[in-house]
Amino acid sequence: MKERLEGYIKEALKELGITAVDFVVEHPADMAYGDWATNFAMTLFASLRASVIKDAKIHFPENLGKPRNVHQAISKNVGGVQKEFSSPREYAEQIKTIIDGKNYPDILSIDVAGPGFINFKIASAVFDKELSVAISKGDKWGWNDTLKGKKVMVEYTDPNPFKEFHIGHLMSNAIGESISRLVEANGAEVRRACYQGDVGLHVAKALYDWVKKGKFIDFGELSVGISYANGDAAYRNDLKAKEEIEKINKQIYASFFDKSIEGGDIPAYYRRARGMSLDYFETIYKRLDTTFDEFFFESETGETGKKIVLENKGKVFEESEGAIVFRAEKFNPKLHTRVFINKDGLPTYEAKELGLAKIKYEKFPYDISIVVTGNEVNDYFLVLFEAMRQVFPGLAKKTEHYSHGMLRLPTGKMSSRTGDVITATWLLDEAKARIMKNVKGVAEDVAEAAGVAAVKYSILRQTAGRDIIFDFDRSLSFEGDSGPYLQYTYARTWSVLEKAGNARRSADVPHNDYGSLTKLLTRFPELVLRASLEREPHHVANYLIEVAHDFNSFYGSTMIVDGGADQPYKLALTEATGLTLKNGLRLLGITAPDKM
Repeated sequence: MKERLEGYIKEALKELGITAVDFVVEHPADMAYGDWATNFAMTLFASLRASVIKDAKIHFPENLGKPRNVHQAISKNVGGVQKEFSSPREYAEQIKTIIDGKNYPDILSIDVAGPGFINFKIASAVFDKELSVAISKGDKWGWNDTLKGKKVMVEYTDPNPFKEFHIGHLMSNAIGESISRLVEANGAEVRRACYQGDVGLHVAKALYDWVKKGKFIDFGELSVGISYANGDAAYRNDLKAKEEIEKINKQIYASFFDKSIEGGDIPAYYRRARGMSLDYFETIYKRLDTTFDEFFFESETGETGKKIVLENKGKVFEESEGAIVFRAEKFNPKLHTRVFINKDGLPTYEAKELGLAKIKYEKFPYDISIVVTGNEVNDYFLVLFEAMRQVFPGLAKKTEHYSHGMLRLPTGKMSSRTGDVITATWLLDEAKARIMKNVKGVAEDVAEAAGVAAVKYSILRQTAGRDIIFDFDRSLSFEGDSGPYLQYTYARTWSVLEKAGNARRSADVPHNDYGSLTKLLTRFPELVLRASLEREPHHVANYLIEVAHDFNSFYGSTMIVDGGADQPYKLALTEATGLTLKNGLRLLGITAPDKM
């Protein structure tokens, strides 16, 4: 419909002798104004006025500052008659007259509003037809082929072995998983990737605490957190411990790059703890409905990154006090210098990221590489991308970085160093437990699904860059703006259709006016496309809440299964609502139980 309206407007503009003007056709903020609106008259008038003023500066400088003279100069030959338009609204009225005269069957009415907006109301038959399309497409309703043939790798979550899987990782996982699904819904081949720091000081700190004790504590998030916090405190406060931790760090690297090193406490502890960490992460991914296609590790990217830096030493990188650095400010004065190989000859995170980019592309020659991280590393990524532009300009052009804010509870910020970390498992378990306690008779699997929905929706309902305070009462509510509310509304559509049994469902029957629900449902494909292109799941999340509100209003005021003449339409409307909610929730990485 949008494309048809754009065509109608362009045809009308041709009759006014206008062929080159940019304009947009979009939904007005309030459906009461119409189904579509365009700003072309104001865009056109501003363009013509600028042209006249430019000409006046050259030929009639004495006329500057006299708007009346400018308005009189804006004119077009219409039907052989010279017409002057003194405002955008006059252009809009002229276009309205031309389009009205065409009697297009899909346009119900046209109105000019304000300074020159044109609002279109579309015939109900257009929306009814789209309702039938939604039902026919089923679980592919909302999908498109915009990115067909494209290969996209999305890297997200990135928890480090030897540390907790905390609520910050939940942020990255929810956003990255949803972006992956949105990009897939637009036709791309997607590979989900997780990049993990399995070497580095954080590993050495945790191992130091375990080696010191001579044994593992029962493995889990709590013991990992305590060990890392103890090791970090020792590193900062005890010079001898610091030297020992740095020695352990070198031993870990050596065990990877020197194959003759097999025995000893450090490699043995390391291999056991790494495997247990990764196994534990898998239990969380299962709860979050995430399956990664690729796992990349710093132990693998380090040597590749170091080699890249050394190969470009003197061209891109330079020595400084025994280390090798990238002076990014030479290429962009807003950036700063960062170390890529430290004085001990070990690659830093920055060098490893360069190695990662190369390894990713060799494994999956992507057209787009999307990296999702917390916004605390934004400055780091700016320098990294500048280095990438110098070393791998082609890969830099293909790479996108999306950062998110912090997820907090009302109690405040968490810290791995102090051990005061809110883990993902605790938050998911607590959400599930509260639902089990507050919702009488709820099944355990439904409580689990609703708990995950509450957490994910609270993350995805707003733009990714903002911090989030997770409010249990609001997020777990089965009413209002929440994930469980969307699930409950979907289950309600399923219940209605189950009650109707095999009764006919059709949008192609005469029916009463049931408000804005049908019109809202037909916007779903637009929202999916926009959310994918902008990498912003909140467009889908907020849209689904509107759909749920409209459906529940329809449900509360209408007897759907009543055997009346337009029952088939009401059932079709219910089915299309259910499909939209289910598909939309799927794009958010949230399951839609049939019963709640």
